Amino acid sequence: MLNIRQLFGKSGESLALSYLKKKGYRILETNYRNKMGEIDIIALDKDVIVFVEVKTRQSTFFSHPKEAVTVTKQVTMSRVAQAWLKSRNKNDSKARFDVVAILSDNNTHEIELIKNAFDLRSGT
Repeated sequence: MLNIRQLFGKSGESLALSYLKKKGYRILETNYRNKMGEIDIIALDKDVIVFVEVKTRQSTFFSHPKEAVTVTKQVTMSRVAQAWLKSRNKNDSKARFDVVAILSDNNTHEIELIKNAFDLRSGT
């Protein structure tokens, strides 16, 4: 059973999916997990595979949601993305990392798409 925080995060992911579809992204997978971590959304934007992190917040009191994608999270996403590409024989495909930052206060939602939010990161 999901707690309130998890439900809030899932509602943000749902908003992000709708938003990305309207922007022309074709959704390939959601909540992809392997032993290294998780990627919220994997999509295709024209001929580019996009690994998307969704961050949803109710306020900017602690930070804006786009600032919540830490270097540690970037390293994890990079590893998971590389494994996903390898498992599907798509190592030579164009790929990037996007962030969907959502400020959600009751029934109003401010959604920002940050394309190429960060480069592939190694853990060194």
